[in-house]
Amino acid sequence: MKMGIAMLTPTDEGDLEMAYSSLKSDGQCWKMNHFAQMSDVPVIFSFRSDHWWETDNHMVIVDVKYDEFALIHTVKTKAGSSTVLDKLYGRTPDLSQDVLDKFTAFSLEQGILPENIALLPKNCKTLCL
Repeated sequence: MKMGIAMLTPTDEGDLEMAYSSLKSDGQCWKMNHFAQMSDVPVIFSFRSDHWWETDNHMVIVDVKYDEFALIHTVKTKAGSSTVLDKLYGRTPDLSQDVLDKFTAFSLEQGILPENIALLPKNCKTLCL
């Protein structure tokens, strides 16, 4: 696992268009897109991932500093079983230690075991868009 690119673009209605890309181990580009609908609460979104995982996703924007980072908490549900996924998105590959510590502390508060918290290594190759 290495860093990739995520583009979260708000729509005029407040929903989010999400586009992800990264390089696979064979050097080919992997891409995925989702459209997340905003709930009655502006920081809570939902979307369904039909293509690969067939999950219903409840996504909360926990903390954001628009010019630096976004911390997002997602609960993915499939066939009645739920999985928690916390993600830290940065405007650059280099985030401050304070932001990294905030991500780690939040993940631990959500019950994620320390060995399951990963800060991905930088991708040295040119990423696909």
